[in-house]
Amino acid sequence: MKNILSIQSHVVYGYAGNKSATFPMQLLGVDVWALNTVQFSNHTQYGKWKGMVIPKEQIGEIVQGIAEIDALKHCNAVLSGYIGSAEQVEEIVKAYQAVKLQNKNAIYLCDPVMGHPDKGCIVADGVKEGLINIAMAHADIITPNLVELRELSGLTVENFEQAIEAVKVILSKGPKKVLVKHLSKVGKQADKFEMLFATAEGIWHISRPLYQFDKEPVGVGDLTAGLFLANLLNGKSDLEAFEHTANAVNDVMEITANSGVYELQIIAARERIVNPISTCKAVKIA
Repeated sequence: MKNILSIQSHVVYGYAGNKSATFPMQLLGVDVWALNTVQFSNHTQYGKWKGMVIPKEQIGEIVQGIAEIDALKHCNAVLSGYIGSAEQVEEIVKAYQAVKLQNKNAIYLCDPVMGHPDKGCIVADGVKEGLINIAMAHADIITPNLVELRELSGLTVENFEQAIEAVKVILSKGPKKVLVKHLSKVGKQADKFEMLFATAEGIWHISRPLYQFDKEPVGVGDLTAGLFLANLLNGKSDLEAFEHTANAVNDVMEITANSGVYELQIIAARERIVNPISTCKAVKIA
């Protein structure tokens, strides 16, 4: 069995961060060691929440504790998502380095959550800069949305062609794989949800249905990053992992849209996370 150290947020109510990613990764047969960067009552897009940011020292102390029982060598990957403070960025990179010392084949997927004030996603000052200046260079895989694609590449990205160039820039900065979780308004089709996946071998595009919500669900990116990483650890090829992830997430979104509720319906969609019925295919574009 493969093991992932997943360092991201925890919400008691609803689905975001580790709550959105852990169960789906477990459904794919991957064990998840959840290490929380914050513990909130609910995700920040509600506009109000209670809870606390975990002290940065806790990250290193917990990783050290795992090392002291000689278990760190069994960690196959580190996944980072929502980060509670700028100081946590460096601690997460140190955690990955500690894992790498024990397992040279371990990989790091950085989901660079930078916040989206218009949507109510709030992150602490300095987190964005830490992700750009520290985490990105260490990441084997990075999974930005459109906002994060612009920040990581330093490009304006106002159309599909510029998105392609931005992905290439990010590949030149260290990551070996880039998965753009949502092209949003720079996609080729206004009525589709579009994603990109890129490596040194090429760039692939996939589109799936775009569901309409009164209020967009949160945690979709966390789900996407987690499923992609779990698929890779399970031995799927890059393209197989990309397609399975897109189709599984599409099925979750369909079930959520049909439910009429705000939070992702991950439990209701559990069987289709493992065996999605959607059949979207990736197309190589470069």
